[in-house]
Amino acid sequence: MAPDTTGPTVVVTDYTFGNLDVEREILEPLGCTIVPAQCRTVAEVAAAVRDADFVLTQFAPVSAEAIQAMTKVQLIARYGIGVDNVDLIAAREHGIPVYNVPGFCIDEVADHTLGFILSLTRQITRLSVDIKAGKWGTIPPLSTFRALGDITTGVVGCGRIGRAVIERLKPFKTRILAYDPAMSAEQIAALGCEPVSLDRLFTDSDLITLHCPSTPETRNLINANSLAQMKDGVLIVNVARGSVVDQGALIAALQSGKVGGAGLDVFAVEPIEKDSPLLTMDQVIVTSHVASASVRAASTLRRSVAETVALKLRGAPVPNCVNGVTA
Repeated sequence: MAPDTTGPTVVVTDYTFGNLDVEREILEPLGCTIVPAQCRTVAEVAAAVRDADFVLTQFAPVSAEAIQAMTKVQLIARYGIGVDNVDLIAAREHGIPVYNVPGFCIDEVADHTLGFILSLTRQITRLSVDIKAGKWGTIPPLSTFRALGDITTGVVGCGRIGRAVIERLKPFKTRILAYDPAMSAEQIAALGCEPVSLDRLFTDSDLITLHCPSTPETRNLINANSLAQMKDGVLIVNVARGSVVDQGALIAALQSGKVGGAGLDVFAVEPIEKDSPLLTMDQVIVTSHVASASVRAASTLRRSVAETVALKLRGAPVPNCVNGVTA
């Protein structure tokens, strides 16, 4: 329940920051009251946002049911680039614009991707764990060590992050195949990549790194059928969204050896289930949806989200609407 206030109420459905001081610094001088919550369910979100004027959200499910409960929300702003936790269609039907923060963590996510790639091809994480366990001299099979210059890397998605990954890969002299349905073959070639169909990327790549959004077209893009197309021992990196990969199919492919290794920052269910086989596989590297993390990125993200509300209150144009609602 929002407090009794004559100023705008800004409900923060959930957050992983230590506090909301950044948001308060920007919005309280404008008369806003910040109402923190840590919602995990749709029902919790619906109850929290009922009387809100503005909603800031990180991972909580802002579903159609939650949006239906909103009585006066002027906008929803998401802490991040992806907006798959928000029902964009429901928000549009209710005339509520939804905003994201593109570009706040491009370098961080691209660096994290490269870290996964190097660790998988050079067995860095696996060796470190073994040596710390007293297994000096026990190394993975020699065939699991690969030089990037000897393999073909497939990049799915050539947006800001995909392009940053491509730029990082070029000095390693790996052959780069790229697929992005929003770009022409000429645009992809201009990035220094070979433009290919998705099927050819699957069949020809030794390593595949995913940088596409979660949409109806990309959900379960990596599935039993697409995995069957790939080379034996293919490596897969996912820093995009967990829903892009059919996790059960990936686990089966890792267990059979079809997939030689994976670097995963995102999962179908987060936090990842404690009994997930992914957590016991030596050839899998996992991190906890932190590819975007840095002091700079977090500051930019939080200030940008708060400024979205501030711009609206000042009557100024608000950039980065993702659901086509004219504010």
